[in-house]
Amino acid sequence: MTALPAESDSLLLDLRDQRLLAALQCDGRLGAERAAEVLGLGVRTVQRRWRALLDDGTIRVLAEPPRPAGLGATMLRVRVLRGRLDVIAAALAAREDVPFVDLSATGDEILAVQFTRPATGHRDRLLFRQLPGAQAVTAVTAATVLHVFAEARDWRLDVLASAEREALTPPPVANPTAGTRHADPTDHALLAQLASDARLSATALAARLGLPESTVRRHLAALARTGALRTYVAVDVRRLGLTVDANVLLRVAPGRLDAVGRALAAHPAVHGAVATTGEANLNVAVWFRDLAELYAFLTRDLGALGVDAAETVIVGEAVKRPGATRVVARQS
Repeated sequence: MTALPAESDSLLLDLRDQRLLAALQCDGRLGAERAAEVLGLGVRTVQRRWRALLDDGTIRVLAEPPRPAGLGATMLRVRVLRGRLDVIAAALAAREDVPFVDLSATGDEILAVQFTRPATGHRDRLLFRQLPGAQAVTAVTAATVLHVFAEARDWRLDVLASAEREALTPPPVANPTAGTRHADPTDHALLAQLASDARLSATALAARLGLPESTVRRHLAALARTGALRTYVAVDVRRLGLTVDANVLLRVAPGRLDAVGRALAAHPAVHGAVATTGEANLNVAVWFRDLAELYAFLTRDLGALGVDAAETVIVGEAVKRPGATRVVARQS
């Protein structure tokens, strides 16, 4: 059984860098002065360590585009003939409506997420024609996401005190959709620039877009104030010593589904939890240091929640996730 490649101790982030990473999870555009004040570090130390983490790819700070109203999601499990996994994975990863593509450690299954639009009466082409028609595909199952308890952007590295986290987190937005209805061309242009680097300064953005810096600052403040500018920190979790990546498909009694989902969403190892249709009605994504920790989660944590059944799929490789896509060669 395989997992993420282990990192040597010399490559693991120390506690200082972990805390600086966690600070950016609170606010992707956090200033070094504020971070230094709350964390008790020097401003130059914060600037230097953030730059190192960004430059070596340990973290990427991204701006999430506003999601259209009514956007849904489907969890896909695609069984593929051995030796043909990369072909199907490449095709799925190339799609804009597929943000997640994982390969199972067993080498015969792809787990993916597809964004879906509200029902229009037309059957989805990917699900009903393209995947079933591929000769390399032996089976396709799909489960509709009914409720999201936690997404990847919600995961937090648990190394900050609650008071520190509160001090670094911007105040909640009263109406998160308010900023998406009246966005003008300047707003859209700024969000497009920030999509791949949400820490671009107002000065850099003004130079790229040919706008006055005062205009850029005004629009950035409005986007943040209305919730239209939301940041997400993509992390190379191997540098945190998290070498086991897994998806756990759970069967929970309907009357307990909401309580179990909420409890697991708060678990420090869970970086995704959704309720779905199907026999397995709760899907959670987890990171652990080793298989012993995964075993403890399955037997102790899930056992205490009264889960009826669990199927565990170890991820052999994450092909596509926000902020990172592996290039997989297409085979003829």
